[in-house]
Amino acid sequence: MNNKTLSRRQFVTGVTIGAAALAINPSILFAGMRNNITALTGNTFNLSIGEQSVNFTGTMRTATTVNNSLPAPLLRFKEGEMITLNVTNHLTESTSIHWHGLILPSEMDGVPDISNDFHGIKPGETFAYRFKAKQSGTYWYHSHSGFQEQTGLYGPIVIDPAEKDPVTYDKDYIVMLSDWTDENPTDVYHKLKKLSHYYNFNERTHSDLMNDIEKKGLENTWNDRKMWGQMRMSQRDLSDVTGYTYTYLANGVTPDKGWVGLFEKGDKVRVRFINGSAMTFFDVRIPGLKMTVVAADGQNIEPVSVDEFRIGVAETYDVIVEPKNDSAYTIFAQDIARSGYARGTLTPDASMLGEVPELDKAPNLTHSDMGMSNMVGMNHSKMNHGSMNMKQTTMAGMDHSTMGRSSMGKQKSMTNMGRPKMNMGGNKEMSTMDSMVTHADTEFGPHVDMRSADPQYRLDDPGIGLRNNGRKVLTYADLRSLHMMHNYPDPDREIQLHLTGNMSRYMWSINGVKFADAEPLQFKFGEVVRITFVNDTMMNHPMHLHGMWSDLETGDNMYIPRKHTVIVQPGAKISYRVKVDAKGSWAYHCHLLYHMLGMFRRVDVV
Repeated sequence: MNNKTLSRRQFVTGVTIGAAALAINPSILFAGMRNNITALTGNTFNLSIGEQSVNFTGTMRTATTVNNSLPAPLLRFKEGEMITLNVTNHLTESTSIHWHGLILPSEMDGVPDISNDFHGIKPGETFAYRFKAKQSGTYWYHSHSGFQEQTGLYGPIVIDPAEKDPVTYDKDYIVMLSDWTDENPTDVYHKLKKLSHYYNFNERTHSDLMNDIEKKGLENTWNDRKMWGQMRMSQRDLSDVTGYTYTYLANGVTPDKGWVGLFEKGDKVRVRFINGSAMTFFDVRIPGLKMTVVAADGQNIEPVSVDEFRIGVAETYDVIVEPKNDSAYTIFAQDIARSGYARGTLTPDASMLGEVPELDKAPNLTHSDMGMSNMVGMNHSKMNHGSMNMKQTTMAGMDHSTMGRSSMGKQKSMTNMGRPKMNMGGNKEMSTMDSMVTHADTEFGPHVDMRSADPQYRLDDPGIGLRNNGRKVLTYADLRSLHMMHNYPDPDREIQLHLTGNMSRYMWSINGVKFADAEPLQFKFGEVVRITFVNDTMMNHPMHLHGMWSDLETGDNMYIPRKHTVIVQPGAKISYRVKVDAKGSWAYHCHLLYHMLGMFRRVDVV
């Protein structure tokens, strides 16, 4: 689809609210149109996908919309009900909708050609998605066809719990963050393929060099600069696509206008943050207000009070805020590269807006972000890129369930045989399998430009740009399930997956193999698989497994937080368990849209 040449045709849609409406507490105000989002409730929904002219920047462009809405309408239904969503395609190309984070049959998951029963929705056709709502919480939906997600096909989902909600609140708002470009997404991708740093205008300057010399001395600065130069990598390689082309939106509203949510003094306000962007990590704070995080990826957690949190692409966080006076408070969501922001305002008066903070200074990637945490003191002047790529004895398949201890002892690379040590709350430390970092033969060649020398579990690391910033920042180590898990089984086996790529060529892969050349991962129904991701790149990757939960290993086996999307930090590793309880074929991929073509696998559960 071409944003610049698509016809501006209009289409007619009919929205039918299901006959069985939800019984929503009338004392709770859902933001509705004040959110710039149309709210639909019920158990039967008619959704029409088409094209619509939009103007976010002063220039008319064409968006992909649902029921003439960008974001797409909020779908609100109730846990335990049977849901029907009739999706009609008014485009001239195939489309689809994936219900992100929802547990449902594989043929209803909405990824074309992953399940043998779904191949997308052709122009002029209607597909009926039917499934039982097996969970509650905050989720979202988006296209899984081409680059339609980038052009506007995304929307929020709220599933009200069948039982009493453990979270109490007076106002209930969605804040859906996204990134809009006037460019054709295909053109964006082609530019990245030709010049991966095309959109990065925040490189280091002469003043940065002078500051380093003052702090670290000439020799150390020279060695450090030489190392980065020899590796042909940038310390400011934080985001592929930036505010140079992106306009960051909150509920479809540009930052110059800003979304507005009203409250009355003394209200407890629930804000459901959804990152529906294509490529952007956001760092979110509300200056003057503490945020109590009560849910992550739709799942209730023990409340955590923070000043700020990072939300990766496709993640959701629910927070409670309690304004104590009649002031206006700015919701400030700056992108990870510090190139722009989305914003909103919580206020008692729509005419009263809060001050907008300045963007934080762009941070620099460090040695630990390259998986070099144990290389302190080495002589970087003698280091070249190849020293990070020393070929190792490997194990085909990377499936540790077939490894004997004797074979493990013969490996040349035994970096970090450890496990998460986050013994939180004094509970018994989680029993995990040892994770030895190994590399497959497929990870060596021009398609892979980096391998982490010493990746570490960094659950308590808030991430690049958020460390030691004077604010309390949420980390994965803070996440504990609200409810105790009893007798969570140990893994039957472990699979290690390396996130790989060549940034300069803009090639992305898993274990050095792009999706088109990869064999599906095989899961056995009923087993528990431990997934260990090792990030051999300098970028954050939000990894999403469809159809099954990702139970994050934080070191506390009794309160394992459950997620559908997990950020794997640069040069780090992370582990989670998957109870394989859903037969069929499923997608498994990085949720950065322009990475997805290569960093993707199919999972077959038999």
